[in-house]
Formats: sequence, C-alpha cells, structure tokens
Amino acid sequence: MDLEKFYIKLLGFVFVILQTTTINATVIDSLPSVFMIGEFELEYEAMVVDCPEMLLSVCDQSMDEAYKKWLLMLKDMEDFSDTVNFDIRGIKIWMNIFWNADGTIKHLVFYPKPNSRNMDFEELRIFFMKFVKSYTFDKSNETCFSHYGSAKFPSFADLFIKSN
Repeated sequence: MDLEKFYIKLLGFVFVILQTTTINATVIDSLPSVFMIGEFELEYEAMVVDCPEMLLSVCDQSMDEAYKKWLLMLKDMEDFSDTVNFDIRGIKIWMNIFWNADGTIKHLVFYPKPNSRNMDFEELRIFFMKFVKSYTFDKSNETCFSHYGSAKFPSFADLFIKSN
C-alpha cells in the first residue's frame, strides 16, 4: 500500500473516532440532570467512562474525608428537603453523583432500595432536580468526578460529624 492510501485510511479512522466522541458527549449532555438507574443505560455507561475520577481521589485518597464529604452532602439534602417541604425520611437509595469540575452536580442517578419507604419516585426525582440546581459541593477538581454510594434518610450525619 502506498503512503497516500495509508494516510487517507488513517485520516478516515481519526475522523470516525472524533465523530464517535462528539456523539457521546452530545448524548451525555442531553441527558436529564436526574434519572433512575436503568433509564438511559448506554448514556449512563458512557458517563461512567467519560468521568472516571472518583470522590476518593479528589479527597487525596482519604476515606475519612470522602465519607465525611458524602455525609455532609446527604445532610444538605435533608436540610434542603425541609426548606422545600418534601419529606425525605424513610427513603433508602443507591446514588451515583457526577460533579462538574467546579463542584456543581451534572447528573444525579438513583435507584430505590427494596426496603425504602414506598412513594412516588417521580416526586423524589423532582426533589433531586431542585436540589441539583441549587447545590454546589465544597470540593472541586481539574476534571469531573463521581461517587457511587448508598444513602438513607435520615442520614444521622450530625452524629458522625460531632464525633469527629
């Protein structure tokens, strides 16, 4: 194969890769800010790949600091629920939060645990959408970062924070 054909094929390959990356970014950016695990599965998987940095690494590999930051955010959710008159008590969920580099929440993905309080989870999604719009995490990073964890309300974060 001559050099010209090689460069044409290489250029075509690079173009396809760039197009795929652009499509993934566009699809991820068009996702709702809050949705349940199981919805938008392909986009969710792409988000996990595109934002591989974890809260633990943003907290300099300190489990204590990462856990404290997580609990403080859950406490902020509880406080916010009081201000918007939404009863969050009894809710138990798995949550994956994706923060932008500046600490704002880009996506909050959740799923109720089997032993969670029975409720209309569309109402919870609406509550989380309000929270996401008003909240900024107190950590930032050079790139996006995420955390997958468990949450229950009340979180009893005050007890943990007072003991440390």
